[in-house]
Amino acid sequence: MPYAVTHILVPLLLVALIRDFYFKKKFSLHYVLIAGIAGILPDLDIAAFWVLYFFNFTFEQIHRTILHSLSIPLLFLLISILFKKMNLPAIGRHKLKLNIIFLMIAFGSFTHLILDSITGELIAPFWPFSSLSMGVDIIQYLPKEFQDLILPSIDAALLIIWLIYLEIKHKISDFI
Repeated sequence: MPYAVTHILVPLLLVALIRDFYFKKKFSLHYVLIAGIAGILPDLDIAAFWVLYFFNFTFEQIHRTILHSLSIPLLFLLISILFKKMNLPAIGRHKLKLNIIFLMIAFGSFTHLILDSITGELIAPFWPFSSLSMGVDIIQYLPKEFQDLILPSIDAALLIIWLIYLEIKHKISDFI
């Protein structure tokens, strides 16, 4: 399973790239942040386990169930569409649109599922309707010596890429 940094940085980087190259910065960087934070959303079931453990639930009964199914990103996508049709006013000091907030949450949580499923973890995308689990373990194809090092290396590489990207596109050194 990818580490938290990867789950946050992948949607963050993807939405930032889409924002900067496709939409030409026509939507707020706050949406980029929301997508990144939403990338860790499915792992809230780990926090739920900390509480449910005292009620005799096992980790396997909690983790990779409802929050690791396609129902969560689909729910947020449907809410986004509903809010778009309602044409609600922007909220907060930064005038964020609720439909785009929920779209970013859907995107972030969906990328989490993709990352988990390609790095050897099984997800049950149709839970609770089906216990069918799927996933591809791409890490198993690496030499044995690299298998334990790949996930922390990906975290480090993504963090470096993100920092370089911020410097090139947004001149973060101007704020130091």
